[in-house]
Parts: sequence; C-alpha cells; structure tokens
Amino acid sequence: MRGMLRAILALFYFAAGVIHIIAPKPFLSIMPTWVPAPEAVVLLTGVAELLGAVGLIQWFSLPLRKAAGTGLALYAVCVFPANINHFILDMARPDGGLGLGYHVPRMFVQPLLVWLALWCGGVTDWPLRGRAT
Repeated sequence: MRGMLRAILALFYFAAGVIHIIAPKPFLSIMPTWVPAPEAVVLLTGVAELLGAVGLIQWFSLPLRKAAGTGLALYAVCVFPANINHFILDMARPDGGLGLGYHVPRMFVQPLLVWLALWCGGVTDWPLRGRAT
C-alpha cells in the first residue's frame, strides 16, 4: 500500500511542479504580499515539487527517498500561508469564489499531505507501526 500511495503522491507533486513552472499565474495570484520575489518563489516551488517527486518515486536509495519525503513535508508546511491567503481572498469575493466546500477541506488536507509525504518517504510508520495485519 505504501508503494502505491508513494506513486500517487509522486505523480501529484510532479504534475503540480510542471503546472507551477508552465502556468504560474494562478499561484502568483494567491501569494501573500509579504513574500519577496513571488515569480522566483513560484518557479522554485515547482522545481522543489519535481525534485521531491523524483526522489520519492525512486527505488534504489532509501536515504534519498526519506530526504524527498521530508522535503515535501516541509514544502507543504511552507506553502500553507498561500493556502490561507487564497482562502481569505477567495471568500472576500462577491461570489464567494470557490466557497467553503473547497477551502475548508483543503485546510484539513494540508496536514494530511505533510504526514503522507513522511509516511510514503519512509520517515515515519506512525500510526501504523505495531498494528496487526
């Protein structure tokens, strides 16, 4: 199961990385104003997602896979302010933007992505360690 979820997560981050690089405009629009050099940050986040995806999916180096999982977990923490900013900006729109049905689950998914990156990268076995199969 971990291998399958690792492949799905790697595919997700690979696709997100490509999108960050080839179509940065939506990501720039949700960037908090206090972030310096937003264009460079969006480009670098795309590169980080691509590198994390490749490191996560490779099979020959557990230390590299753990580093990729850790990096993607830290990445998910670092982009959380942009998600919050998107929530605030979107909900302030007259039409309500994407609405609470999108933003509230997204707020809960972010910590799950942190854990999933760590688990898929083999950094943690929590909470599955010691359970009978």
